[in-house]
Amino acid sequence: MTHKTSFSTGLKYEKFWQAIGWMMVAIVVWLSITPSPPQMPSFFGWDKAQHVTAYAGLMYWFGMSHVRRWRWPIFMVTLGIGLEIVQGVSGLRSYDPYDMLANFIGVVIGLFVMDTRIGHWLAVVDHFLADRLSL
Repeated sequence: MTHKTSFSTGLKYEKFWQAIGWMMVAIVVWLSITPSPPQMPSFFGWDKAQHVTAYAGLMYWFGMSHVRRWRWPIFMVTLGIGLEIVQGVSGLRSYDPYDMLANFIGVVIGLFVMDTRIGHWLAVVDHFLADRLSL
């Protein structure tokens, strides 16, 4: 078993989880700048809930798959603000400061979840896969 150091998350498949995180960022960027994004199911019908959920998920994922540093929350908040500005400047979508607030709330929720029992599920999955896939 790998021990967690200041330069490692302790995850066996750390690079794989990180790649998934960057794919999630790419999806959020695309959904934010495309003129007509796909419609979400009705239980996610409220726009702000989509923002909170997306940024909570991103923050959690990056917090667990990367070494914990303040750059990740700062990156997520900056991403949420920047994409909202791009929406307004591009004219393809509308600017909404409440979306920025929802993104920020999502980042805070993601930070909170990382330090709960639920927050350790990525490590559990990683260790489960490492045990099953090692030859």
